[in-house]
Amino acid sequence: MKKVLGTLVVVATLIACGGNKESKATDATTTASTSASTLSSNPDYIKGLELVGKSDCLTCHKVNEKNIGPAYKEVAAKYENTSANVKMLAEKIMKGGSGNWGAIPMTPHPALSQNDAEALAKYVLLLKK
Repeated sequence: MKKVLGTLVVVATLIACGGNKESKATDATTTASTSASTLSSNPDYIKGLELVGKSDCLTCHKVNEKNIGPAYKEVAAKYENTSANVKMLAEKIMKGGSGNWGAIPMTPHPALSQNDAEALAKYVLLLKK
């Protein structure tokens, strides 16, 4: 009986300590993982991510760091997520543009539909920190 009780105490202690260690490791990323899980269930995010994967966007852009063009998160930080900004960014995606982020112009994507360009813009704006 003493062995069973002692074993239960040890197991309970290990579970409590092990869970706490894992919690500490994840505390720093709680906000990030919460927003990531929220994003992964957002239909605008899913559609935009799918379109980015099928396009040449990642040739010039990255999510977190500047490449040839600005990071998506920089764009999201600059523009509020409004329908007017979604339409404006969709137009820039389709027609290309220059001047807002430096001298290198963005390549136009005239084959994209308005709906797909807006989905890409919504995806980018959802990446706001």
